[in-house]
Amino acid sequence: MSSSTKKKRPKPKSNASSSSSSSSWNWMTEPPQSLFPSKRDLLRLITVVAIASSVALTCNYLANFLNSTSKPFCDSNLLLDSSQSLTDSCEPCPSNGECHQGKLECFHGYRKHGKLCVEDGDINETAGRLSRWVENRLCTAYAQFLCYGTGSIWVEENDIWNDLDGHELMKIFELDNPVYLYTKKRTMETVGRYLESRTNSYGMKELKCPELLAEHYKPLSCRIHQWVSTHALIIVPVCSLLVGCLLLLWKVHRRRYFAIRVEELYHQVCEILEENALMSKSVNGECEPWVVASRLRDHLLLPKERKDPVIWKKVEELVQEDSRVDQYPKLLKGESKVVWEWQVEGSLSSSKMRKKGEASKWRSAEGRDMKFGQQQSPLKAEPKALIF
Repeated sequence: MSSSTKKKRPKPKSNASSSSSSSSWNWMTEPPQSLFPSKRDLLRLITVVAIASSVALTCNYLANFLNSTSKPFCDSNLLLDSSQSLTDSCEPCPSNGECHQGKLECFHGYRKHGKLCVEDGDINETAGRLSRWVENRLCTAYAQFLCYGTGSIWVEENDIWNDLDGHELMKIFELDNPVYLYTKKRTMETVGRYLESRTNSYGMKELKCPELLAEHYKPLSCRIHQWVSTHALIIVPVCSLLVGCLLLLWKVHRRRYFAIRVEELYHQVCEILEENALMSKSVNGECEPWVVASRLRDHLLLPKERKDPVIWKKVEELVQEDSRVDQYPKLLKGESKVVWEWQVEGSLSSSKMRKKGEASKWRSAEGRDMKFGQQQSPLKAEPKALIF
């Protein structure tokens, strides 16, 4: 028994070795959680790195800025060897400026902006307005010459230079101020870019507005006159054709209106004559059956139509052709008048007019009865009032 127990004792050692090997394998495959930082530690680390980076960048910027501003400007008239660098001991002098003893002074019309000399906006604006004034003056004069033959074409540059002194924009500067002369110089440079120039026989420079630019300064009446003169060969035939068409349309309209008006007057004459004849028959000869033609004309025609005798002549022609109307002269108050008389017998519309006359008589009789009744009603009412 003892021997058997002794042989079985080494077994726990093998188990211990196997457990140690398995633990080492687990450590290799799955590292402990303490090896990586936590989320809080990671945020702190990122914050520290960001702060350190911003501080480093700020210090570097301040160092470069202090070093750059501390350098003086190199003199403009200083001649240096090609091997020597300008940026080692001084800053190069910028354009449109002059450097002396390490200081920068910008030219007239420029102002200092950091290490550069930039154009002065106020002077540029003033020079631009003056150049537009010069352009307006020269182009207006040239446009007057192109339209009416008056005005100047070429103007001496010295005259323009002197005229700038009287402009109201130049009053803000003093005459001995360098800016004053620079503004005038800048104005002449701007004008010289788009105006035509030449040298006259006296050696003086002259300026002129270009013809294309002067076209915009011509008055509207001048443009219309020139356009008509240029296209006269086309405009005259077209206008003549339009006038002819308008006259033709007016004549057609006039004839149509004339025909309609004559027919309308003719029907009115027939109605009046027929009604007058019917009335003369109904009242037992108290009314004349005829009508004076001239009076009928003055009754039917408008005042402006009386000036045109052609209308009534056409009406008379239609009446003469009508067999229902008799036309004969009659002596009235010592004057011979032409009268028209309607023939009731055989008239196509006599029955119609007769019914119309009877209806008018019935209305007149009814109106008289109504008036008579109205006159008697207050008489009948008075006794009743007395009774009460």
